[in-house]
Amino acid sequence: MLAPTKRVTALLVASALSWSALAPVAYADEKPKDKKETIKPPSMMSSVGGVRLGKPGTQVDLGAGAPVLPKDLTGRSWIVADAESGAVLAAHNAHWRLPPASTLKMLFADTVLPKFPKTQNHKVAPSDLAGLGAGSSLVGIKEEQTYSVHDLWLGVFLRSGNDAVRVLSAMNGGIPQTVADMQKHAEELQALDTKVVSPDGYDEAEQVSSAYDLTLIARSGLQKKDFREYSATLRAQFPAEAKKGKKRPSFEIQNTNRLLSGSYGLSPYKGIAGVKNGNTTNAGATFTGVAERGGRVLLVTVMNPSGKERDAVYKETARLLDWGFQSAGKVTPVGELVPPKSADTGGGESEGSGSQAQAGGAADTSGKDSTTTKASSQESSGGMGIALGVMGGALIVLAAGVFVINRRWPTQARRP
Repeated sequence: MLAPTKRVTALLVASALSWSALAPVAYADEKPKDKKETIKPPSMMSSVGGVRLGKPGTQVDLGAGAPVLPKDLTGRSWIVADAESGAVLAAHNAHWRLPPASTLKMLFADTVLPKFPKTQNHKVAPSDLAGLGAGSSLVGIKEEQTYSVHDLWLGVFLRSGNDAVRVLSAMNGGIPQTVADMQKHAEELQALDTKVVSPDGYDEAEQVSSAYDLTLIARSGLQKKDFREYSATLRAQFPAEAKKGKKRPSFEIQNTNRLLSGSYGLSPYKGIAGVKNGNTTNAGATFTGVAERGGRVLLVTVMNPSGKERDAVYKETARLLDWGFQSAGKVTPVGELVPPKSADTGGGESEGSGSQAQAGGAADTSGKDSTTTKASSQESSGGMGIALGVMGGALIVLAAGVFVINRRWPTQARRP
């Protein structure tokens, strides 16, 4: 093992075109459901982003030559949107308020990432880990051990570690303060279906979000360089428990996003670069993914599919991504992803960007940090990395599996 003074966390950033066969991650994941879902959406939902998005059922306007939607879609709610223009290409119960599971960690990250530099160290107190729910996903944080903020975010994004969320929340002033911060940020993003009770997405009464909101949140998070990089990281080394007089060991962690890592019967999705998955008893399986193909970048969110196939949430996301890429220019949008309340849509820079260079989450387009750049070049030399250059409209760049999103929010036409 490397000494702490020499140890460099090896970020193996997932290539957008990675097709490596990887063993499945050992964690509680999407299992086939034995009972058919009978719950129905409300007859009227929020109309943020367009009136049609507030209607129950599937909303899509197919033009000439457009492929039909995939048949095997069982999610209670889903949405397909263009990450650049914000156009919603198709949706199903987009504003249905449902338990989000760990996809809510995207809001946690988008809220808290800018507050602490990744090099800051924190010694974990027993109180930091208080209140962890039974059966929580964990990265393996130990009391009285010191971790960098960088380590903690790897734990959040790769292992969906509720322990890492708890420690970062403690650094942020505690759970109540973090919940309040997240709720305020959700309102700023116009993610008005979202009610935060626990920052880690653990099942709590009244904690809800929607496919629409989760997609808004992901789009906001992808404006931040570190959010993009952590979201796209396939594997990394995480500090193990230090023993007196010995070099601190580490162990490898792998991203639980199975469209990124692959699984039995499921190959990594071509062009995937994040974002976040989740699974709880109340929420079922949830997932928001972002992918690029042919210069176009799409966001898809799927919530609580009832299909019996293994990894249904990922397979339905992949089908919707395929449909979205095949439908380019052949469908009329049914709504839009609205910009944040404070966003400058007239050519200026949005809040939290520009010269502010905020700590760990700046909306920065200067490139990857040195450790990520090194790891990326190593993976490229192995045939996994590929730089695809600047996408259409100069909004999104996909290089070695990492998105760089322009700080400006595009002006968007309002739709009925």
